[in-house]
Amino acid sequence: MKHINLDHLSANPLLPEVQDAMIAAIREDHGNPSSQHSKGEKALEALNRARASVAHLLNSKHPGEIVFTSGGTESINHAVKGVALSQSKKGKHIVTSNIEHSAVLRSIKRLHTMGYKVTSIPVDETGRVNPEAIAKAITDETILVSVMHSNNEIGTIQPIEEISRITREKGVIFHTDASASVGVVPIDVQKLGVDLLSFAANNFYGPAGVGGLYIRKGTPVWPLLEGGVQENNKRAGTENLIGVIGTGVAADLAKRDMESRIAHVSGLKELLLRELPNYLDNYFINGHPEHTLPNMVSVSIQYIEGESVVLMLDDEGIAVSTRSACAAGSLRASHVLLSVGRDYADAQGTMVLTFGVDNEGEDIMKFLESVKDVVKTLRKISPLYHQDEG
Repeated sequence: MKHINLDHLSANPLLPEVQDAMIAAIREDHGNPSSQHSKGEKALEALNRARASVAHLLNSKHPGEIVFTSGGTESINHAVKGVALSQSKKGKHIVTSNIEHSAVLRSIKRLHTMGYKVTSIPVDETGRVNPEAIAKAITDETILVSVMHSNNEIGTIQPIEEISRITREKGVIFHTDASASVGVVPIDVQKLGVDLLSFAANNFYGPAGVGGLYIRKGTPVWPLLEGGVQENNKRAGTENLIGVIGTGVAADLAKRDMESRIAHVSGLKELLLRELPNYLDNYFINGHPEHTLPNMVSVSIQYIEGESVVLMLDDEGIAVSTRSACAAGSLRASHVLLSVGRDYADAQGTMVLTFGVDNEGEDIMKFLESVKDVVKTLRKISPLYHQDEG
């Protein structure tokens, strides 16, 4: 049975070129980039090449603005807590949105116990933040605005450029979590105007356990990890060189193949949305119809429970998700879906599909045929479903 992965946001496969580069690096037995001898210097050269590749992908003007981390979660923690601690004498007020990743929400929750105040801005029914609401929320005590570039559950892309114009005018540091966006859609930190941007390598076919944080030159951020002087004294600890080398290759490929990848996954998304009414009824598509990731579809199916769909589709060799991998296993309804107006029952009946370069149209059709049968089976035993007898 062919396995169909429609959950690329949780687990993107390593591209062959990335695998080859990492295997070659392992066999080459690289030294420590911090060592002063020739083996260490060679490792440092490899590290710097990868840093330059990521900087090129993000259009950062200085490779030193890229700090490698263990993933998106660490990058987010570094940005939010690092700015808060560095700016505590100026103020202790943070502005964010209602639909941020749990790494943002929990970082802010931790800061709240330390005396920081938070204003969380609601979103509209498509998941978009109103920049004017951000402007009104900023006070003389505000030290950080953190609004994600795109949502990892419904795919909505935020008006980051508009928000950054506001934060620059008011002299407030702006962080965006772009973990679901980098390598999927063009990201230009110069155009976006952000001060910090977090990302994860596995979302653009790099290795899991590697990520990074773009820190605009001159932005005050305290290190999250202290010890050595690695990563320009911004993140202590010997770098995961093998993973970073793979990340650099993945960044080069993402930059090179961006247009073709977008065209491919957009075609799959269009196919799914066009054919879905022929297979299902009583469902909602979540997110913005235009300002959205090209590789993601979030669909709330009424009168069913999403976890059951995931398990039954898995039996058919099809991987989908109910929400982001970081929130999977929670019995609570998605805070994102509740924020855009879905009720608890509909939120619990939601699937998130993310497509990749390894998917084809036949994968979409197989999913549609399978999900039709799965939903029919689940609705038969659902106390909420009342079939129209007419």
